[in-house]
Amino acid sequence: MIDLDILLAWGATYKKLAPEEVLFKEGNPCSFYYQVMSGQMRWVNINEDGKEYLQTLVEPGECIGELPLFDGSGFAATAIANKETSVLRLHESVFHQLLKREPEVHFAFTRLLTQRLRFKFFLLKEVASHEPENIITALLKYLKERGDHVCPNCNQIKLTRKQIAEMTGLRVETVIRVMRNLNERGFLEIHKGKVYFGDKKEGIRKICTA
Repeated sequence: MIDLDILLAWGATYKKLAPEEVLFKEGNPCSFYYQVMSGQMRWVNINEDGKEYLQTLVEPGECIGELPLFDGSGFAATAIANKETSVLRLHESVFHQLLKREPEVHFAFTRLLTQRLRFKFFLLKEVASHEPENIITALLKYLKERGDHVCPNCNQIKLTRKQIAEMTGLRVETVIRVMRNLNERGFLEIHKGKVYFGDKKEGIRKICTA
């Protein structure tokens, strides 16, 4: 998101997280800008029963928890490390100074927030259809078109069935059943437990050249 050299020049520091360690919790005040440098984090809302609703997975180079930096409210969701993860953090006041000095960085955040807002509009529209197959198919198409969580070389979906269920509000069993049906009808391919989604004419599953 922000160039590593720029962050370090402005005084950003590293923080390491163990698997399942919480970086920040929903509702807590925000004091830092966070950018994932290695590993992976999930950004989730957690209900009273402890069930997670996955907002997004955050990969190296992406920021997480940026909303409070712009509106002054608490964190909108909880950030948890999926594996050993390293993040860079920059104090909120310094982050605001950086935005004033670097208009291109400011514009990049405007674009990011717009993209994430569009995704939420898209997901709400699909979930309103109440048809699990439509929801999952539309989500996979959206991710494929944007290159998010889909290998560009072999078309493998990088999200687990559980993560897709958490993202859409569906039951894991429902996601598994729908994917099996889509596999049988040739709309996706399941090979050795991995899911591939691509153009049927060009071949769904390909040899990964990454």
